[in-house]
Amino acid sequence: MQLLLSLGIVFAIDAFTFALQNEVAVTVVLGFWRYDSSLAVVLLVAVCLGVLIAALVSTPSVIKGQWDRASLRRQVAGLEEDKAALEGRVRELGAQAAPRLPAEMPAAEAAAPYVGLKSLMIAQDETS
Repeated sequence: MQLLLSLGIVFAIDAFTFALQNEVAVTVVLGFWRYDSSLAVVLLVAVCLGVLIAALVSTPSVIKGQWDRASLRRQVAGLEEDKAALEGRVRELGAQAAPRLPAEMPAAEAAAPYVGLKSLMIAQDETS
């Protein structure tokens, strides 16, 4: 956005400088309308009309973007409130569940050592 503004300012300065250096009388004819003036005035009017048209064309998209950003901000604020409420509920449930849990969890029973295939086959032969 700042780049476009900078380029617009440079273009306006160039147009103004060009207009000041060209004091030739020109006639603008549009349908039945006829206007006699210097090239400087015609050029400055044309640049101003271009800026006005560009502003009018871009206004709906700018307004829509601002509307969307405001809507998203409201949505984020609502989601942050929901998150805070859910975190409070998790803490509350954790506090309620803490007294119910035993003080010490029973240790897992020691697993039997690995019995290899050979010992399984030998033990199977002994039992038959």
